[in-house]
Amino acid sequence: MNATKVTFTPYEKFVIAILSMLQFTVIVDFMVLSPLGAILMPEMGISTAQFGLVVSAYAISAGVSGLLAAGFADRFDRKKMLLFFYVGFVLGTLFCGVVNSYRLLLLARIFTGIFGGVIGSISFAIITDIFRMEVRGRVMGFVQMAFSASQVLGIPIGIYLAARFDWHAPFLMIVSVAAPVGITIFWKLRPVTAHLHGREEKNAFVHLWHTASNSFYLRGFMATMLLATGGFMIMPFSSAFLVNNVLIPETHLSLIFFITGLVSIFTGPILGRVSDSLGKYRLFVFGSVLSMVMVFVYTNLGPNPIWVVILINTILWIGISSRMISSSALTSGVPDMQDRGAYMGINSAIQQVSGGIASFVSGLIVYQPTRSAPLQHYDIVGYVTICTMILTVIMMYFIDRRISAKLHVAHA
Repeated sequence: MNATKVTFTPYEKFVIAILSMLQFTVIVDFMVLSPLGAILMPEMGISTAQFGLVVSAYAISAGVSGLLAAGFADRFDRKKMLLFFYVGFVLGTLFCGVVNSYRLLLLARIFTGIFGGVIGSISFAIITDIFRMEVRGRVMGFVQMAFSASQVLGIPIGIYLAARFDWHAPFLMIVSVAAPVGITIFWKLRPVTAHLHGREEKNAFVHLWHTASNSFYLRGFMATMLLATGGFMIMPFSSAFLVNNVLIPETHLSLIFFITGLVSIFTGPILGRVSDSLGKYRLFVFGSVLSMVMVFVYTNLGPNPIWVVILINTILWIGISSRMISSSALTSGVPDMQDRGAYMGINSAIQQVSGGIASFVSGLIVYQPTRSAPLQHYDIVGYVTICTMILTVIMMYFIDRRISAKLHVAHA
């Protein structure tokens, strides 16, 4: 079937839209903290290592939570699981919006991560249950638009609110958007229970072990670990790097994120269709090569006009989007239906923990002698990221071959 000729039903369009909105709130909550680094570090008087710990605290707690929840993920209606963790996420974000010290902020990020980190895995399990492999690239392309929208709307508005009021304001903004999304999911999303039909009753920890020890699943987990490492190393200090090394005024950061995200909103669905028609692995290779080149350029930047930074940032994000969309669609074919919740949970846990460790390590590599001095060793973070991208291309090649063989047998 030609995926480009497929039309989605009104309900399927609703599912794509509401999950995209949900992802938007979760992604903004995580991503808004990085550009706030240039404000938070001097205001709270914390070091790059301490800020790296705040960023990684969310990811590591999310990873632990995801791992613990994975064994239970295939035992319940996915809608109920989604709502439970989303309510906790909203409360945690509200906590972030009212704390007034470094320690409380650290605790707030841990609490938010415990709930927020599981949401992505449940969402992708729902997508995999509802949509066929042939159209998942398109679906992922739309859902991943949440990343772009977070740059166009969430992050610029967050930075503006932080500058206009204080750094608490972006988190309160997220709560005001997330609450209606949760209510809509409660009323409109149908139960997702196909994975419960004909399922063998297993102890949660037995099911977790069965999923975690599957040799093919392990390849997917390793690829996810490498995918997470690169992005999480560059992102936490990107705004501080632009301000202190590239000499972009803080007031112009929102413009960079806005234009980059605006371009990505249009390219996301296109990349999704390309993923389904050209091939998910081919798009992944293209995105990886483009990302490697642009990571090298970006992390070695010196003082430059803002239009140069916008151009570089936009091309880099197209490469990253190509990797995210194609890898999400491809790896969704790794688990069997009865293992999807557990697999996605473990996968999310690995992603979060790997990302958290990468953020913390990045904070140890990057060094800032004084508050206003240029960041040192950011280029080294770029070289490490490029190495992880090379390894991921190799890993994804073998995953693609195995899934292709699996689909061929299923269609025979």
